[in-house]
Amino acid sequence: MADGTISAAQSLVNAIHDALRNVEQQIRQHAYLHAIEEGSIAAARLRCFVGEQCHIIPGDLRSIALLISRCEQSAGQQFFRDVLQGEAAALDALEALAAAVGMSPTVCAAYEPAPGGQAYSAYLAYLCLYGTDAEVTAALSVNFAAWGANCGRMAQALCERYGMQEADLRFFTQFAAAPPDVSPQALAIISAGLQRGVEPRRIVRAARMLQGYELLFWDTIYALSTGAAE
Repeated sequence: MADGTISAAQSLVNAIHDALRNVEQQIRQHAYLHAIEEGSIAAARLRCFVGEQCHIIPGDLRSIALLISRCEQSAGQQFFRDVLQGEAAALDALEALAAAVGMSPTVCAAYEPAPGGQAYSAYLAYLCLYGTDAEVTAALSVNFAAWGANCGRMAQALCERYGMQEADLRFFTQFAAAPPDVSPQALAIISAGLQRGVEPRRIVRAARMLQGYELLFWDTIYALSTGAAE
């Protein structure tokens, strides 16, 4: 792929980071994270986070699988297969996390999700149905960096403040291993999309919307966990 198109994709990613700097900061410094690190969220309230994820992860698995079926480019197919494997591993790890907060499979299935907790997953489904591989790749790559950083902090705090064990926290630690920036593979997919005529503003919009819904997720979890939503 020509250096010029890679450069254009990198410039676009840089512009996305600049545009989302404020939202990114709000996500990474969210009050929910500080509350977990201080141990001020009651242990029983951790079930809100887990309950929402019990709906999010299965939905995201289906959405990514749908996108793979639509994706015509081999690079995009491989990228999203890797994402799919990560989501499948997260679903497996979620069972141990649920048990650690006292949620049986029956309790997880009975949990009623909050609209704000599910908005991210709903928009991802929209992107996977109607968007291009370049849009979804950019949106997920930008999002995973912030999500991964927050998961790393949660894993440490849940261990130190709530006495959870390493096996309980695999849900968080695997996401914490996400690359801190857009990978070369992702950049190549964005570049190919630009070459095919995908409008840059659509790629920026996808990242902006998904990151906005990520912030809404944390806002919702904080409200549920502190009783503010009741």
